Amino acid sequence: MYLNGEVGARCVADAISLGYRLLDTARIYGNEESVGAGIKLSGIKREELFITSKLWVDDSGYEKAKEAFELSLKKLGTDYLDLYLIHRPRGDVKNSWKAMEELYKAGKIKAIGVSNFDELQLKDLIDNNKVKPVINQIETHVFFQEPGAYEYLKKYGVQMEAWSPFAEGRNGLFTNAALAEIGKKHNKTVAQVCLRWHYQRGIVAIPRSSQKAHMKENLEIFDFKLDESDMMKISKLDLNKSQFPEWT
Repeated sequence: MYLNGEVGARCVADAISLGYRLLDTARIYGNEESVGAGIKLSGIKREELFITSKLWVDDSGYEKAKEAFELSLKKLGTDYLDLYLIHRPRGDVKNSWKAMEELYKAGKIKAIGVSNFDELQLKDLIDNNKVKPVINQIETHVFFQEPGAYEYLKKYGVQMEAWSPFAEGRNGLFTNAALAEIGKKHNKTVAQVCLRWHYQRGIVAIPRSSQKAHMKENLEIFDFKLDESDMMKISKLDLNKSQFPEWT
């Protein structure tokens, strides 16, 4: 469930007040207006933020992509985006990317990328266009570690970003015995262990919470380090399958 309305705006303002600067939204989430309202409520300068939104499948194509982008800007109350992604590798990807390249060259987007692309889809985009995607935002967490994607994204020089670093708590993530044991060792929560695991692998993680206490907790991962034995234990949790089969 995506945070929207007054609750969504409050959550964005709370996150910014705690020090968060990367905000991730999308047309399909239905909360771009709430994110914009939260930014306004926070009183922070626009240039201090890194705002990401995404182009949905229904808006694919050259003209439609440009129209959708402008609508996202309007809802967010900004005149540029820091990052704009093709949300899924469906529809008219070729002409959507062409439109995004033009918006990038015009300075309306600071960087462009993709989400949920596999290696062949990503390589096709790189080989047949002038501007390379800077990010591939995919499902990855301790139960779906995606070592193959981790390697090929490194090979192509594309940043890996986790859109669900906690797997939304599926498969009992927050009560997992191995993660809890690692957390106890470092006096940290399971959530902090998961985020630190992403951080040490060089993966950008986007945690989501409506609770200010959890937002604060999610930031407190820079005063400890997972050792080799911790990383090995976590590697054994990989089930090598999506925890969101309904989204594939």
